[in-house]
Amino acid sequence: MKVNLKKDALQKALMKVSNIIPNRTTLPVLANVLLEAENGKLTLTTTDLELRITTTIDAEVEVPGVTTLPAKRLLGLVSKFKGENLMMESNDKHHTQICCGTANFMILGLTPEDFPVPVDFQPLRSIKLKQPDFARVLDRISYAVSIDDSRKVLQGILLSVKEGNMTAVATDGKRLALVEKLLEGTAEGADGDVIITIKVANEVKRILEKEGEVEMEIGEKQVVFRLNETVIYSKLIEGNYPNYRQVIPAGFNKNISVPTGDFVDALEIVSIPLSDASSSFVKITFTDNKLVFEANSNIGEGKEYINIEYADQEDISLSFNPQLLADPFKHIGVDSVIVKINDAFSPIALESGDGFLYVIMPMRNK
Repeated sequence: MKVNLKKDALQKALMKVSNIIPNRTTLPVLANVLLEAENGKLTLTTTDLELRITTTIDAEVEVPGVTTLPAKRLLGLVSKFKGENLMMESNDKHHTQICCGTANFMILGLTPEDFPVPVDFQPLRSIKLKQPDFARVLDRISYAVSIDDSRKVLQGILLSVKEGNMTAVATDGKRLALVEKLLEGTAEGADGDVIITIKVANEVKRILEKEGEVEMEIGEKQVVFRLNETVIYSKLIEGNYPNYRQVIPAGFNKNISVPTGDFVDALEIVSIPLSDASSSFVKITFTDNKLVFEANSNIGEGKEYINIEYADQEDISLSFNPQLLADPFKHIGVDSVIVKINDAFSPIALESGDGFLYVIMPMRNK
């Protein structure tokens, strides 16, 4: 194999595919990137056996061929090269010479025959979204995915398509984050639900760009995301997602508008005395056009308030884990949020007005 290409293009491609490379693996070839050169293209592929990422860049292919090279080592080298143009040439022992500017290196690779082959994939249906829209959906809910190994289905994100609407849901049993979005155009295939892993959600979100579309092809046990010149293959999480609609209250007594930025600032400052506490909560009180934040621990206590429109109503106080309360405000991306409350002991909801919903249960404290 011998190719000439732009250094920056190779660096960008390696950054897309190298993130899933495991730090330690019993299969040495999994630390390598598969390089395939033909027809004016260089295709790079990595896998950790759960995900498989492939991306393609333009190249001047003098000699077509296939080899593998240590992915992170190659990225480290390429990112330090000073020249604009790069040459790669590998021999039949998969030793690859790399030249760029004044730099000249020989890197030892592994035979591509050892690289895992892709699993056969048959798409049953597909969904198309604008890349920035899908990035926003994932960002608004992915923090709520469970890290508990005991409930595998909660370690992923539910994507449910019904009658032209997509609902994305994440929950860890303590809180629920949900986004509903009307799909532009018609989804191909039948409506249905799938659970994607948080790992592929994070990789897709990392690679999504500000323009273009993402096409999600869904198979029986796999999902494929197509993003311009990059394709990500992933296993689906098998099982039935819990009925998330049951935890959303049917109605609320109070709807209160809260400024997002002011809320986060106040919550963060009163949480400082709680940073080393073994168990912590922040009490918020809606009272006379103010939202008061209070926290205390063995190292101190604090109070802060922000101005809101809340007049001629009874005071109501609720306590929350500060991190679980802050998460949606940090990711919601709107100037104000509607806080929906029934009482101090029932679930509350946060709504953005554009399809986002967050439900959390107050803590019961003495």
